[in-house]
Amino acid sequence: MAKSTSTAQADRSARDKAEPDFSQMLIEERRQYILGLAQKNGRVLVEELSRSLGVSTITIRKDLDELQSRGVLQRTHGGAILPIAGSMADPTLQEKEGRSTDEKRRISEAAAKMVSEGQCILLDSGTTTTAIARALLSFSALTVVTNAVNIAAELSGTDFEVLLTGGSLRKNSFSLVGPLAEDMLDEIHADILFLGVDGFDVEVGLTTPNLLESRVNRAMVKASKKVVAVCDSTKFGRRSLCKIVDPSVVHHVITDSNLPPTTADSLRSLGIEVTLV
Repeated sequence: MAKSTSTAQADRSARDKAEPDFSQMLIEERRQYILGLAQKNGRVLVEELSRSLGVSTITIRKDLDELQSRGVLQRTHGGAILPIAGSMADPTLQEKEGRSTDEKRRISEAAAKMVSEGQCILLDSGTTTTAIARALLSFSALTVVTNAVNIAAELSGTDFEVLLTGGSLRKNSFSLVGPLAEDMLDEIHADILFLGVDGFDVEVGLTTPNLLESRVNRAMVKASKKVVAVCDSTKFGRRSLCKIVDPSVVHHVITDSNLPPTTADSLRSLGIEVTLV
């Protein structure tokens, strides 16, 4: 049965309230809308903005260039990300939680496919590795070693053997660091390490803003048969304060499909397997 005129009008009114009228946006309104998306998702992409806003890619690039000139966005290949406040920037777990959520979900699903029942899995702290921990809930018999208090809590209701390293608590990341954590990891032999990083520069290596965190991560690498770096594409080309390991130590990278092809080729040239999701 066809909708009544009043019902149809009500539906249109509801849609109008739910979605902004992009065609009527002023330039500054559009730029503020783009900035809001970046703050919500951690990044914006030129092609996606062009399609959703109904303007040319040239216009979007001009918008992003202008927002970069104001210091509120940083231009990247194919889009823009939130500005990086220097190599010492160390955002909290809560601040990172809402960024690139779709990409982290796809990365976590791909990571879970690499796992087999009965294996020992190492997870460092971070939002991507937290997503992987949730993806592992489909398994029934795993040993999971982590220095992340929140990840141990996520897995507390499972039948997994969950080993939490000792150490001092870093409140920013809910991670345990220091000599106790490093000593415990010296006794571990894991099948796979899923390592989330703040920066992945093909020339410099994998980096993180905290020195103690970098030492624990390095101990995790040493304890693992296979090292899998898990991070969204915005982390590539970035350098944080403390180096963890050289890129050549990594066996596999799982990242999203927005990774520039030249970066993917550089990783493969180092013998690293690359999975794009």
